[in-house]
Amino acid sequence: MTNPDPPYLPSFIFVTGLSGAGISSAMNILEDIGFLGFDNFPLSLLPALLQQEDVEGRSVAVAIDTRAAQFDPVKLMDAIKNLKARNQFHVKILFLTADDTVLLKRFTETRRVHPMARDRAVADGITAEKSLLFPFKHEAGYIVDTSEYSIHDLRRVIEGFAGGLLHDRMNITLMSFSYRHGLPREADLVFDVRFLRNPNWVTALKEKTGLEQEVQDYVRGDAAHDPFLSGVKGMMDILLPRYQSEGKSYLTVAFGCTGGRHRSVTLVEEIGEYLHHKNLPVQIHHRETKGS
Repeated sequence: MTNPDPPYLPSFIFVTGLSGAGISSAMNILEDIGFLGFDNFPLSLLPALLQQEDVEGRSVAVAIDTRAAQFDPVKLMDAIKNLKARNQFHVKILFLTADDTVLLKRFTETRRVHPMARDRAVADGITAEKSLLFPFKHEAGYIVDTSEYSIHDLRRVIEGFAGGLLHDRMNITLMSFSYRHGLPREADLVFDVRFLRNPNWVTALKEKTGLEQEVQDYVRGDAAHDPFLSGVKGMMDILLPRYQSEGKSYLTVAFGCTGGRHRSVTLVEEIGEYLHHKNLPVQIHHRETKGS
């Protein structure tokens, strides 16, 4: 006799992180996909919020960060633990961060005042905020580094993470990338496919991509291709159910090659087709291929 599935719980996401890392943008995206959102929310009002009829049965996102007066990450952590103990929501922490130089540039361009640098340099505020928040960062279930993100990248990542929670499933993103341009920060698993023969050295294939049949046929012609593909499929068959059972809502699997346009794209398309046939929710993102 199998155990019955646990009852569905709506999600409650605490959104926090560094000022300038995109907290308000993340909140807008969460509201767009169906979360009841409260930006710059006073922690003291959380008990009252949980008693509201409009909240019952709804998935909620609350942004609590250093914009709030007397922000205290210890009290926030205590509130999160108490909410988890109520077993009323599936509780997650979304922590947004970015490199110091990126944050400084964003504040300079927008001329906004940093909440911890009202009477001092922005760089000092960034340092103070990191000191206050980074111990709490390690408690977060999902960390997003927005240093290199456009608003479209942020939407893709937030929708993947939160959409899985909203629909009680694990969303999977398959990504191709170029090692020349760096590892994707959001990747959970990374496969290096530079060992496969490179279509870039074939004149007729150089300007094409792994979305085209000729390139795919060339990559598949490598004797190492089929064993590697079979191995990755087998790994997915083992890992995905385990991640799902652990409550993971979002998984990014990245395949990298030198230019990010031939071998990695081919492998992403192949694994994507395999997972689609298993009726798994898959998004495909080819980072270095325009229009994909």
